[in-house]
Amino acid sequence: MIILTIRTDKPEAEIGIYKDKEKLSYEIWPAHRQLAETIHLKIRDLLKEQKLSLEQLEGIACFKGPGSFTGLRIGLTVGNALAFSLKIPIVSNEGKDWQVEAIKRLLKGENETVALPEYGSDVHITTPKK
Repeated sequence: MIILTIRTDKPEAEIGIYKDKEKLSYEIWPAHRQLAETIHLKIRDLLKEQKLSLEQLEGIACFKGPGSFTGLRIGLTVGNALAFSLKIPIVSNEGKDWQVEAIKRLLKGENETVALPEYGSDVHITTPKK
């Protein structure tokens, strides 16, 4: 199973390509405020490096939190959109071994259909001035 992993809870974003439990390629980059602009390009480049296409992905594993509200929202939205459009399973996990556990779940046939974030606390949204 070819799996894309996505972690976007902190300023350094991470994506990886796995074949079952074997890591084929992995990239960490300082995404900061450019995450939405760079994540698609990084995924494309990582797949290209492995001579793979989006259509060859068979599962997506995302880090669900806790972490940055905007970062998690972007990463999970990208993962959910890819899973939906490619008709492949998606799972999310938290904790130190999130990738190992998420990949195990995918290999067992699990599918959340929509991966949801776990922010770790209430979301703080600025109140409109008007």
